[in-house]
Amino acid sequence: MSGNYLIMFLVFLPMLASVAGYLIGRANKKLRDYFVQCIVLLEAAAFLYILITYVKNPLTTMDFTWQGFCVMGLNFTVDGFRALYAFIASFMWAMTGLFSGEYFAHYRNRNRYYLFFLLTLGATVGVFLSADLFTTFVFFEIMSLTSYVWVAQEESTGALKAAETYLAVAVIGGLVMLMGLFLLYNEIGTLSIAAIKPAIEGLNGQDRNIIYAAGICMLFGFGAKAGMFPLQIWLPKAHPVAPAPASALLSGILTKAGIYGILIICSRMFFDDAVWGSMLLTLGVITMFAGALLAVFSVNLKRTLACSSVSQIGFILVGIAMSVLLGEENHMAVSGSLLHMVNHSLIKLVLFMAAGVVYMNIHKLDLNDIRGFGRGKWFLHFIFLMGALGIGGIPLWNGYVSKTLIHESIVEYIELIMEGHLSSCWFSPLAMKVIEWIFLISGGMTVAYMTKLYVALCIEKNVDEKLQEKYDGKKKSYINAKSAIALSVSAILLPIMGFMPNLVMDKAAALGSSIMLASEEGEAVKYFSLENLKGALISILIGAFLYLVVIRLLLMTKNEDGRRVYVDKWPKWLDMENLIYRPLLTGFLPTFFGIICRFLDSLLDWLVVLLRKTIFKDSPLPDELIEGNGLTVFLASVARFFSRFKYKKGQDRPDYEHEFALKYDDMDENVVIVSRSLSFGLFLFCIGLLVTIIYMFIAN
Repeated sequence: MSGNYLIMFLVFLPMLASVAGYLIGRANKKLRDYFVQCIVLLEAAAFLYILITYVKNPLTTMDFTWQGFCVMGLNFTVDGFRALYAFIASFMWAMTGLFSGEYFAHYRNRNRYYLFFLLTLGATVGVFLSADLFTTFVFFEIMSLTSYVWVAQEESTGALKAAETYLAVAVIGGLVMLMGLFLLYNEIGTLSIAAIKPAIEGLNGQDRNIIYAAGICMLFGFGAKAGMFPLQIWLPKAHPVAPAPASALLSGILTKAGIYGILIICSRMFFDDAVWGSMLLTLGVITMFAGALLAVFSVNLKRTLACSSVSQIGFILVGIAMSVLLGEENHMAVSGSLLHMVNHSLIKLVLFMAAGVVYMNIHKLDLNDIRGFGRGKWFLHFIFLMGALGIGGIPLWNGYVSKTLIHESIVEYIELIMEGHLSSCWFSPLAMKVIEWIFLISGGMTVAYMTKLYVALCIEKNVDEKLQEKYDGKKKSYINAKSAIALSVSAILLPIMGFMPNLVMDKAAALGSSIMLASEEGEAVKYFSLENLKGALISILIGAFLYLVVIRLLLMTKNEDGRRVYVDKWPKWLDMENLIYRPLLTGFLPTFFGIICRFLDSLLDWLVVLLRKTIFKDSPLPDELIEGNGLTVFLASVARFFSRFKYKKGQDRPDYEHEFALKYDDMDENVVIVSRSLSFGLFLFCIGLLVTIIYMFIAN
């Protein structure tokens, strides 16, 4: 081991503390809660110190290497972006740690939750501090497996099914990502993030195709965790069943671990690549629009926030794609992408903890059930409103700044196309104009569904008057002081960042821009100029129309008492998991490969029959033939061998096989039947192992 041991300490401290916390919890649950809160606060304080160090001296370097770990070793480094996001991650853990004490007061399996709470923190920090993709992969997979327990925490039928989906996506994504890492390492000989770009620049066109294959595999793996279309199916399923503090981390920070990987791919492997940028832009636009559309239809508080997360990941992907397409002119796109990552993390921390306040009081999430709970509760009003205004991109809140930068990067790209400054462009100005309007409409849908949530929770009365009286009776006892501190500190950051964008947001973007190889900064952006406000105002107007016309008129109906209630009109059959993935993985693929295996399983039997009908003419092999040489002897041996395992001693067999088997029956009185499918499986395994070994010799 070598380097700065503080980095190793910050990665592995939460993991070691998780075991200590579990043991403490077996004896004293209250002491365990304090211990966990102290660990996450210590982690946040340490990363705040590192972040301040980098703000004062951006040239500071901190590295740590654990040589020989799994041959490749573990490599960590700290730069501006890593310091920023490691601090955000630890800050979010600190706030949810404070909130978890009250939220889990009446839960069972709290010891298990806190064990995996700290394990996942260490794994997430390991991802963001990784200096090579092997280290990223190791901690990425640990993070996926430990966070699975969060989704399954309640152990209800819905929770276990959602956890199954989450784990399936994570495991499949990890395997595909690993395939991409193999391809990349075999082609360029390194997985060091700093060395990838120079190594790829020296490749020829044919080798470049392998880089595309590796990039697509890695994008699949990282995109699965990020919630990118069409791999976003776990998000709307996991969040409604996971505990609210876990949902805040799943949505706010674990999805950004996936985005971190996509940042590395785009900046180090496909910088200024029009083909890659166009593909990512297409996926980003679909993710952005589809997530917002699902959120508009949803009538479950946490499901709406989960679908919102899918949409906001789409906004980030659009920004990253624009940074690739703009190449040397990508400063605005890079800043917008990075800032929207930060903003989404902090906003979802606030919104999911606010949803947690609702759930821990009434244990319901349906909008018709929670309707009116926030009436008269000024603190919950404030908290939820800060999050809603932030994610809605309302001027003077942080979400406005990042969305404005991404929108302006699209406008800039359209101008460059029209002026003929781009040598390679896959989108026409008209197509980019359509994308710009999809961006604005998606922003409008965000305003609409957040307005729906805020009005239902804090403005409207519940249609059940007795239930509303019960809610009104909790105006002073719905949250304790520690939870209130966690929510207040988190929520107050959103307007502070939005009110002073040049002082706060631009500096944060400058810290992180090096990871995406941003171009030099131009003039300071005038965020509140009429030109920049125009995009936000268009989205707000679209949002107002969608809320008043679509949500209030089309997505609400009258109940038996004549009162209007929210209804989920999204077609139940239009669920990607049940419509496509489950039938594909449990129906079509097993049947398809089963037919192939059945065919191959019988192929050797057919070969024996063919040999007996042709070469051996359906007669016993004479001894002189057996003693001969050449291909005939070899084929005869193969035929005899497979005939041996097909039948028990004395079992009826076809005439052409009977005399073959007599000699083998005499050799062993207790011949055990070996399943043909098992034999064939072992046969294929041996062939596959042989091919792999040959490939390794040739490749080296």
